[in-house]
Amino acid sequence: MGLRGYLLKRIINTFILLLFVIVLNFAIFELLPGEQGAIANLFGNPKIQDPKIIQNLEIRYGVCKGFDSLGHCIPTSVWDKFVSYFYNMLTLQFGNSLKTNHPVIADMNVRLLNTLTLLGVATALSLIIGIMLGVLSAYKRGSSVDSGLVTVSLTTYSLPTFFMGLLFILVFAQNLGWFPSGLVEPSKWILGRPDIGTFILVRLQHLFLPALTLTLFFYGGHLLLTRATMTEALTEDYITTARAKGLPERTVLFKHALKNASLPIVTNAALSFGTILSGAIITETVFAWDGLGRWLYQAIGWKDFPVLQAMFFIIALCVIAANLISDVVYGMLDPRIRYE
Repeated sequence: MGLRGYLLKRIINTFILLLFVIVLNFAIFELLPGEQGAIANLFGNPKIQDPKIIQNLEIRYGVCKGFDSLGHCIPTSVWDKFVSYFYNMLTLQFGNSLKTNHPVIADMNVRLLNTLTLLGVATALSLIIGIMLGVLSAYKRGSSVDSGLVTVSLTTYSLPTFFMGLLFILVFAQNLGWFPSGLVEPSKWILGRPDIGTFILVRLQHLFLPALTLTLFFYGGHLLLTRATMTEALTEDYITTARAKGLPERTVLFKHALKNASLPIVTNAALSFGTILSGAIITETVFAWDGLGRWLYQAIGWKDFPVLQAMFFIIALCVIAANLISDVVYGMLDPRIRYE
């Protein structure tokens, strides 16, 4: 099978998986017991007494598809709900939030930049630091450097993010006052209307602590994976041959060993970036960072099903896309894979 056939096969598999996710996402929320919390609150709101308003709400939120001559609700069938839902998911029309009554996509866009900034910076830094230190740890395997790097990475990887976040807030925000404790801060951090340089500086001050927390939490997994794959690669015969040819150790490590050990690292990196839009629920909540993770957590408390359904779909879509990209990179890095 050539590269085209390999890509076509992966795209078809991805499309089938996407259809399965759409059906499963619909089934999960359709089978949940009880009425959607915000809808129940709307219908039970004493301020909403006009029957026409109630009927419009019932049609708008898909409870009824119409009313008979006596004003009785004609329930929307499951099939009608699914057809409407299927079209809306494919066109990214997620309806309105039950809490804010704003379009879900609009509320999502408001928080998207905050999440991309926080998770993008933390994921990129953790990957770079984890891979570099993982290569060093594998090269120095069995030494005190290796033991120290593994111990520190296991420690930060095992500590809960809320613990590290609260510790950093206590030390750097409350005691030392070097950084704000979150995105929403007193006016002392932003005075007047700052220029672009001041705005970026203030933004970086707000970003530092949550990004540090996530970077310390994420990098340990990348380090341990890189160390494991590199340790195996460094025992292969082609590494001995490369060293016997007199190649510099840096070339041996990065051009030969890391390249051949990179397939699991590629998958790990792709999935790390694929889950960026899920946000960091705990970290965003601790630091009052108004991102998608905190919004998802709030939507669970509000029982805002349109938001939850949209977020679950977007997260699954990003993970599927990340897997497709990693499969393509696999085929480019190792031609043997696309011929299997």
